[in-house]
Amino acid sequence: QVPLVESGGGLVQAGDSLTLSCAADGRSWSDYALAWFRQAPGKEREFVAGIAWSGGVGRNYADSVKGRFTISRDNDKNTVYLQMNGLKPEDTAVYYCAADFKGTGLQWSGLYDYWGQGTQVTVSS
Repeated sequence: QVPLVESGGGLVQAGDSLTLSCAADGRSWSDYALAWFRQAPGKEREFVAGIAWSGGVGRNYADSVKGRFTISRDNDKNTVYLQMNGLKPEDTAVYYCAADFKGTGLQWSGLYDYWGQGTQVTVSS
């Protein structure tokens, strides 16, 4: 059973907005940092945004999405969100959420213990 399930992907036009959601299973995820990564065809998986576990502070963003994307979490719903505004064709990728126990939402994928199966985001020009 995959503990993290992403949703909300789709096909949009450049400049549009989209919100991704990642729902976690019934365990408590408040002790986990949650993050979004993405992987475009032919490219390596890259960090997008991360948010610290509930006892920590801070959000981190890749330079390429700063000012356009916002990560947030709702611990009552065991869900992390990625609000994406001003989408560009280069944002096209499969987006994955990931969880890191007692983490601070850093960009190194090796820190993350759990991964979802991804949701496709396609931005047309």
